[in-house]
Amino acid sequence: MGFAELLLLAVGLSMDAFAVSICKGLAMKRTTLKAELTCGVWFGGFQALMPLIGFFLGTLFAGAIEAVDHWVACLLLVIIGINMLKEAFGQDEECESCGSADLSVKTMFVMAVATSIDALAVGISLAMAGDVNILQAVVLIGICTCGLSMAGVKIGSIFGSRFEKKAQLAGGVILILLGIKILLEHLELLP
Repeated sequence: MGFAELLLLAVGLSMDAFAVSICKGLAMKRTTLKAELTCGVWFGGFQALMPLIGFFLGTLFAGAIEAVDHWVACLLLVIIGINMLKEAFGQDEECESCGSADLSVKTMFVMAVATSIDALAVGISLAMAGDVNILQAVVLIGICTCGLSMAGVKIGSIFGSRFEKKAQLAGGVILILLGIKILLEHLELLP
């Protein structure tokens, strides 16, 4: 997987954290750099940690399912993408559940874990896709999520929830397309 694909993956994975950060920004009367950094570090840190954990878990059983590993990677990414699309077209429950200005350790831990569960599955997918520089992937995912989360807090405080659904839609489509690309490359239908 090349740099451009990893960057797309990072952006796709960042969209849940971006949407939650927008909600956080909506709940704040005025954002501060501290609030933006708090969201960015929590979300970016967990979005980087989870695929690393998933990658190592995936390598443990990748040999056992080598014949179907690309199918599994594709399926996981497509399922995650479809879930993001469903969330984008669903009710605004996400903003209701995270829409307080609370940035306490307990709140941020729960939200960071909740928004990064998908990244765990993506890490497993990366282990099965093969030819992935996991360190580069983890760094890109963490930096991208941190930056987008910080921007999300600011955007939420300024523009409101206008971008939340679009972010989830874009993330879902990106993950689905990457899953299909992995499968097509494995089937040698793409160079």
